Amino acid sequence: MLPKKLSAAFPMKLNDFSLFALESTRAFGENVGRRLNAPLSEHEERQFEDGEHKARPLESVRGKDVYVIQSLYSDREKSVNDKLCRLLFFLGAVRDAGAGRVTAVSPYLAYARKDRKTKSRDPTTIRYLAQLIEAVGADRVVVLEVHNLAAFQNAFRIETVHLDAAPLFADHFAPLAAGAPVTVMSPDAGGVKRAELVRQALSEKIGSEVPFAFMEKTRSEEIVRGDLFAGAVEGRRVIIIDDLISSGTTLLRAAKACRERGANEVQAAAAHGLFIGDADQVLSDPSLDRVAVTDTLPPFRLDPHLAKTKLDVLDAASLVAEAIRRLLHENGSVSELTPR
Repeated sequence: MLPKKLSAAFPMKLNDFSLFALESTRAFGENVGRRLNAPLSEHEERQFEDGEHKARPLESVRGKDVYVIQSLYSDREKSVNDKLCRLLFFLGAVRDAGAGRVTAVSPYLAYARKDRKTKSRDPTTIRYLAQLIEAVGADRVVVLEVHNLAAFQNAFRIETVHLDAAPLFADHFAPLAAGAPVTVMSPDAGGVKRAELVRQALSEKIGSEVPFAFMEKTRSEEIVRGDLFAGAVEGRRVIIIDDLISSGTTLLRAAKACRERGANEVQAAAAHGLFIGDADQVLSDPSLDRVAVTDTLPPFRLDPHLAKTKLDVLDAASLVAEAIRRLLHENGSVSELTPR
């Protein structure tokens, strides 16, 4: 689904461009660099005994277009807050070192889900995160599949680039759609637009119209309710689309509803796989045949055997690399990568 001609049309200008990936996201950054035919720029990260740290570029960035890659999630070594601080401090360091333009590339952006007040005196955390990134001198932020696109775009005063995972999912599920009737589904009303983009991309990919379904979901005090189900799934393969998988209960609830209505097969896809809590038990449930996520963060919390037998990890580095390539050239359209 990624256009090839534009990529070939714009050769990289390595003298004016620096690509950094902080250590926690180095593997992803190296994949991006390979697709750009541009090695990662050298930098240093030091951890001090009291828990403080510093990071700095080890080569000149003066006047350059600088891209810094860091996914923001907790792992066994660093918390999400630690990674956020490292990203902020490094963005500030390259700005102070004279970078011409600074772009933060966060394939998975933490704190984006808290985007509105749902209770009295609630924080709007995505706005505070935006203010931090702006305060250290970033000119632009690039992300993949945030929870609420409008809230993300409105939180920032600098340029935002949002990449949809729809092209990746369309490529992945095209063989499935070619073999039997398929329906694309949103597990809640809030994800209808996201799932519709996948439905459109998949329809274009296979050359025939793919039906759509969705179900109702309301959450209050961690209790999920809602029985409305719309769309034809009987005798069909169903593809459930979401932005992220946390514990997986939303996907499992939708999968069971599809099975109860006669679906032959249920697969699910989300851009980001957090897999917290009881995700192992949820994904091993027979109602879900397979699950696909992208590599914005590794599925390190899942049981390795379950990940091997039931999980497909899709390459998002190609999409991020293509976006960077186009941002480096005036005539490259990023909007073509994110149809809406």
